[in-house]
Amino acid sequence: MEVTAALVKELRERTGAGMMDCKKVLMEAEADIEKAIELLREKGLAKAAKKAGRIASQGLVKLVFSEGGKEAAIIEVNSETDFVAKNEEFIEFVDKLAAMALNCQNPDMDAFLEMDYHGEGTVKEALNNKIAKIGENMNIRRFIRCAKPGVVHVGYVHGAGRIGVIIGLETTATQEQVATVGKDVAMQVASMSPKFIDESAVDPDYIENEKKILIQQALNEGKPANIVEKMVMGRLKKELKETCLMEQKFVKNMDVTVQEYVDGVAKELGCPIKVVEMIRFEVGEGLEKKEENFAEEVAKQMGQ
Repeated sequence: MEVTAALVKELRERTGAGMMDCKKVLMEAEADIEKAIELLREKGLAKAAKKAGRIASQGLVKLVFSEGGKEAAIIEVNSETDFVAKNEEFIEFVDKLAAMALNCQNPDMDAFLEMDYHGEGTVKEALNNKIAKIGENMNIRRFIRCAKPGVVHVGYVHGAGRIGVIIGLETTATQEQVATVGKDVAMQVASMSPKFIDESAVDPDYIENEKKILIQQALNEGKPANIVEKMVMGRLKKELKETCLMEQKFVKNMDVTVQEYVDGVAKELGCPIKVVEMIRFEVGEGLEKKEENFAEEVAKQMGQ
């Protein structure tokens, strides 16, 4: 595969590394961008390689729950501008799509787009009609429906729909009883963006890959080979504490971990509470932002 200017630009935006460094590692990685990111991290050149990419496009994330929180759904719908994301018609459209996602048994997006949209044709046709009427491109990007037996779902929405989080709690308590602890944990996820619920959920391949990168970093720093292994395990353990939700320091009380906070609430309620689901959507994550100022957005909406 050829190392194109577009590929170099994408790598630079995702990592913050210099243009020439990006081009060099892409050539070394034979144009494999994920491998190039790893190489930049090993060389200590990537400033933001762990990020999914620039938080870019506009739109809304919406959560919806069934009675008692036994079922839940989260959906992201994108628009070109924040101006449209705040449009009442767009918000209503997203609300209706979220309700449909809650009742959609098929997780496939193509199947969702073919569902009937309140007698106005398919979801896809309704979307196209909104695009034509509002005059701006829109996209139903993703949705997830949660419905595990014995699990109660609680959520949190931040920034008027910029970030949405659903937390699934395996418990005998009611949704009302776990509403506060569920929201607190969801706020933790929104704020700290953990990758895994706990260490047991970490993919062994992820650990091996991180270990390889950390070893190479240490060797590149000139650390003695005989102490690298021990040093790397310490770094990896520290990284896992930052990326695993239950091991993170609880943001509302830094004296305890999230696990200790949840265990404390469970003891007070007299019933078990275990975090078994964690879904976090952030509007536009990984997509490139289209730069427009407010005046241009207004002019566009007025057809000027």
